[in-house]
Amino acid sequence: MTAPKVTNKKRLLFLLMGVTLIFFILIGRLAYVQLVWGVDLQKKALSQWTRELPVAPKRGIIYDRNGNVLAQSASAETVAARPNQIKDPKKAAQMLAPVLEMPEEDIYKKISDKKKSEVWIKRQISKEMANKVRELDIKGIVFTEESKRYYPNKNLASHIIGFTGVDGEGQEGIELFYDKQLKGFQGKIVTETDVRGRTLPYNVSRYIPPENGWNLVLTIDQTIQHFAEKAVADAMEHYKAKKVYCIIMEPNTGEILAIANRPDFDPNDPPRNLDFNEMQKYIKNISVKDNLDPGSTFKILTAASGLQDGVVSLDSTFDCPGYKMVDGQRIKCWKAGGHGHEDFKKAVQNSCNPVFMEIALRLGTDKFYKYMDAFGLGQKTGIDILGEEQGVVMNKSRVKNVDLARMGFGQAIAVTPIQLVNAVSAVINGGNLMEPHLAKEFKDEEGNVIEEIKPKKVRQVISAENSRIMCDILESVVSEGGGKNAYIPGYRIGGKTGTAQKYGENGKIMQGKHISSFIGFAPAEAPQVVVLFMVDEPQTPVDFGSVVAAPYVKMILEDTLKYLEVEPIFDEDTEEYRQMVEVPNVIGLPLTEAAKQLKDAKLNYIGEETGTIVEDQMPKPGAEVMVDTTVLLYMKRENAQNAEQGGSGRAIVPDLAGKSIREANQLLSSVGLKMTIQGSGIAVSQQPEAGEEVDKGSTVTVKFDAPEEE
Repeated sequence: MTAPKVTNKKRLLFLLMGVTLIFFILIGRLAYVQLVWGVDLQKKALSQWTRELPVAPKRGIIYDRNGNVLAQSASAETVAARPNQIKDPKKAAQMLAPVLEMPEEDIYKKISDKKKSEVWIKRQISKEMANKVRELDIKGIVFTEESKRYYPNKNLASHIIGFTGVDGEGQEGIELFYDKQLKGFQGKIVTETDVRGRTLPYNVSRYIPPENGWNLVLTIDQTIQHFAEKAVADAMEHYKAKKVYCIIMEPNTGEILAIANRPDFDPNDPPRNLDFNEMQKYIKNISVKDNLDPGSTFKILTAASGLQDGVVSLDSTFDCPGYKMVDGQRIKCWKAGGHGHEDFKKAVQNSCNPVFMEIALRLGTDKFYKYMDAFGLGQKTGIDILGEEQGVVMNKSRVKNVDLARMGFGQAIAVTPIQLVNAVSAVINGGNLMEPHLAKEFKDEEGNVIEEIKPKKVRQVISAENSRIMCDILESVVSEGGGKNAYIPGYRIGGKTGTAQKYGENGKIMQGKHISSFIGFAPAEAPQVVVLFMVDEPQTPVDFGSVVAAPYVKMILEDTLKYLEVEPIFDEDTEEYRQMVEVPNVIGLPLTEAAKQLKDAKLNYIGEETGTIVEDQMPKPGAEVMVDTTVLLYMKRENAQNAEQGGSGRAIVPDLAGKSIREANQLLSSVGLKMTIQGSGIAVSQQPEAGEEVDKGSTVTVKFDAPEEE
């Protein structure tokens, strides 16, 4: 009888052990779920009974250096829909489409999607449009406030500032580069909802406030930016140019005072529905992202390098026969017949190509490249704009003497406008290459400075003494050389002209297409501002930088110096440069009478095309310019009976080879003939040929091959 008792006890023991084991397994599982899975499960559960509504932070304001608002955020309304609450989506779409100016099908597709608890219909609309939607009183249509970016000055500095997308993310310019600092950190509202996403009547909401973005103060000056915008707009319209570039910089600090380009855009309504290449024509900051042949403005760097290395000095003399033979190639000077005997200073004034070839060859490839690298060529400047180009510099190992010679006067090398103006600033500011920048400081909402961006010196390129010499030489270019159209009475202005060739996709020179440029600075004795102005493919037969670009630099510098309260100085040092005359009004006059009046006023002239009556002139009537300034005359034809002023009889066509446009025009006029211009520069062919006998009043078509510089 004892055996069954023992068996029962064992069974009870095994059962107890089994229950205990299961108990411990359940405890372990519960502990694992709570301690290991707990966080993830809690998140999943929270997402089922709560809904997070994002609270956008206020994007930081962008100011100019004087506190003027360039970009700010303001509230805008967004129309949304709760599809589950809309009884008749078709009818609702029909009512909304004309008010929201949207296709009815697009609206219907959004508001009929029952799988979504809430959808956006149209974001960031005007108050007027939102009120019209409210008047429709459609159940299920709701409104929410968002932050929208506004640019009060519209196109002003659009390539600097950039723009944001509909979600407030930076897309271009400063808005993109400093997006992290400007946008801040998003907040949220957490509310309890049912399974369909509807807010519970007695829910407990939690508000996590956003952190607003920092305010940004730029280095640009809104007033100086206006000066630049006015000039580029005028040049774009007047010359029907492909592009126009302008950079204004404080050479001692690297602070950008203005960048203006054309074409441009309004950041309040940027081009969005275009293909990428078409859109880039408007929004691309070409002053930072275009690689261009610099032309003769580059000679500033060659001269400074040669002076610093000692291969040339103020006492150096040269002979220019009109060309230089390098590696068996004959490379022409822009002036037919050459400049003859000249010293270094005069060579810079004359922009003499053979002299700058000689300086580059004296330096040699290694030293020339050492200075180009020191000036920052072939590398990004570090300006705070994304997508900066770094120029195009030939691999040093492949450079031959003929390549080096061409680089010496600004060919066979490409730079960005920002690289060029930054390198020239190093020449005139005491020799220091600075890092150009647009951001000056960040501030909080109370105006306290959070972070200051200080000027950054990259390296010393030339000595302070050689920098001073270069300033004096470049001042003489304006006072005595080819830059007279940039002279301003009472100020010592320095500068250099440039007329660069353009190359096609096949690498060949594009005949008749050039980039006219001028870089100027003032005051020459202590530069405070430097201006680079470039006009891409100006539609005018006379497209020299001294004629096309220099007057705009003068306009900008004159306005800027007055604005900065830099007082003019008239003393013995400037007295010899103060021979100023007022440009007479010759519009509407016959060419012969206009030429006489300009000559009496001690001014030169160039006639734009065949014609007898002056239709327009540059500089404009009343402008104050230096004596010997060249006035560009735009001509129009008179009717046939009045066009016979050449008189009757026959004339022998003169030989125009090697003549400038002005010289050819004067020579033809002296024998009673007219001229049609093809291209620009120096005459290379003509029709009828020299020596042919033609009727007086006949037109001679002359083809000009553009020199590298005027």
